[in-house]
Amino acid sequence: MAIGGLISNRNFGSFLGSGKVCTTKHDVLHHRGELSGVAVLQFKGSMSRYAYGPLLRAIGSSDKNLRKSAGIFSEGDHSPSMSLQSGRSLCSRGKYKCYLSSNSFCSSWSYSKFSDKFDISNGTYHKSEHGKNKRTRSYYKSEEYDITEANVDSLPSTEGSSDAVLVEGNVQEVSPWVPKRWVIVLLCFAAFLLCNMDRVNMSIAILPMSKEFNWNSATVGLIQSSFFWGYLLTQILGGIWADKIGGKLVLGFGVVWWSIATMLTPIAARIGLPFLLVMRAFMGIGEGVAMPAMNNILSKWIPVSERSRSLALVYSGMYLGSVTGLAFSPILIHKFGWPSVFYSFGSLGSIWFALWLKKAYSSPKEDPELSVEEKKFIMGGSISKEPVTEIPWKLILSKAPVWALIFSHFCHNWGTFILLTWMPTYYNQVLKFNLTESGLLCVLPWLTMAVFANIGGWIADTLVSRGLSITSVRKIMQSIGFLGPAFFLTQLSHVRTPAMAVLCMACSQGSDAFSQSGLYSNHQDIGPRYAGVLLGLSNTAGVLAGVFGTAATGFILQRGSWDDVFKVAVALYIIGTIVWNLFSTGERILD
Repeated sequence: MAIGGLISNRNFGSFLGSGKVCTTKHDVLHHRGELSGVAVLQFKGSMSRYAYGPLLRAIGSSDKNLRKSAGIFSEGDHSPSMSLQSGRSLCSRGKYKCYLSSNSFCSSWSYSKFSDKFDISNGTYHKSEHGKNKRTRSYYKSEEYDITEANVDSLPSTEGSSDAVLVEGNVQEVSPWVPKRWVIVLLCFAAFLLCNMDRVNMSIAILPMSKEFNWNSATVGLIQSSFFWGYLLTQILGGIWADKIGGKLVLGFGVVWWSIATMLTPIAARIGLPFLLVMRAFMGIGEGVAMPAMNNILSKWIPVSERSRSLALVYSGMYLGSVTGLAFSPILIHKFGWPSVFYSFGSLGSIWFALWLKKAYSSPKEDPELSVEEKKFIMGGSISKEPVTEIPWKLILSKAPVWALIFSHFCHNWGTFILLTWMPTYYNQVLKFNLTESGLLCVLPWLTMAVFANIGGWIADTLVSRGLSITSVRKIMQSIGFLGPAFFLTQLSHVRTPAMAVLCMACSQGSDAFSQSGLYSNHQDIGPRYAGVLLGLSNTAGVLAGVFGTAATGFILQRGSWDDVFKVAVALYIIGTIVWNLFSTGERILD
């Protein structure tokens, strides 16, 4: 016989956690540090003069109390109501229920007479001719005692607290308002928000810094590019670390590392240029592990039915981080000076890290607070989460979809980095906007990308849930992400007003954001166990495209026009579309 569950909202959780229940007539419930209590049966029917023998009791932590004889509960009629206060009646005419009280006001009933009415064996009690069964079984599973699992309902007590009633089935758990997997997504979103805030603040602060330290244009370009030295270095390494030791540790390390580097930037700048270059490279090292680590942790937490929208939300954090950084950096510089940007933005990482340590886990298996229901949903909708011990490089690089992913990432980032890097110059030289107007209009594409990335994510997940294959969804979304920007860039040579040009640029970046549900989601599709490494590989190509594309644009503009710049980007978009649709897949190809 197994009756378990403590009706005290103070003790119930830990009591169930222990799973220690007695199994014999004289055994007792035992859980160290808990209050004394009794198990009570409440009946409906003619049960007014029956007594139950030695009762299952929850007692204190002393070992000498593990087996404790019980007194006799006197027979007699009892009131129809149930009271949980000491000295009040236990039995009642009415429906019977089984539960435990933290009140030790009764010790025993006579088993002999009770067993005439109920057959209690193997953890079940059955309906008698006098009783009407409302809750038929009580089960509780314990690894230590191998007792079957119990479900828990709540009953009101006279003190206003929730009491527990054992019912049959699995544990009924109250679902949190925000599922735990989406807490992980929101924390990743916040990390990427900080990532781009700390990255773009230099593009604003470099103006007063160059005046203070008398830097020329070549020096400014060197400082801006030094970030990518470290960023390129840890793309693949970050993926390897995340796949082997878990995304929580790697992403936490990355945020702390780049936050410290951000706060040390003003100090390094005042010491000397070489120190500043090293500090910017260090910052790149920290941010370089962010995307692979995030991809790894979401591959374990997010089932395929929610993959697109979760990734879209996380990546929109990057876009909103750029918006936030561009919006607040001028204000801080104007009021407190350029060092304040680095100190204030960098310090935010400590707040995030405290929440990350408390709430995040690398996989659902490691989270002790995750509900059984959510864990089953996650594990049922995603692939096995065994840790990676060795990276099968030869196998990975032999797959055509992997190379399609790498090449498409290169084509995508060529156009994206050109637009984001050279957009203020285009607004100023071609559309004749002043620098203030150019800076404000630079925010518009980022906002557009944040909005359309989430729209694309919901569309992609909806298509998957309605039965469309993952391969088809990825190809559709990435085709929009390629052909949309290609179309709107070709229209720039035909527009005659600045407003229409800005609209074309915004639409180009908005359609580009559909790539978050295309190639950016594909790493987890084709190799969930190696999602970090795959993103590290493809994003290395993407970063190289940004570096080479930005430099090539300046070279083209010296000998040609903006139309030539856009033609190169459009050509790469089209080639990327062809390669993607020919060789990509949404099926798992790596075990």
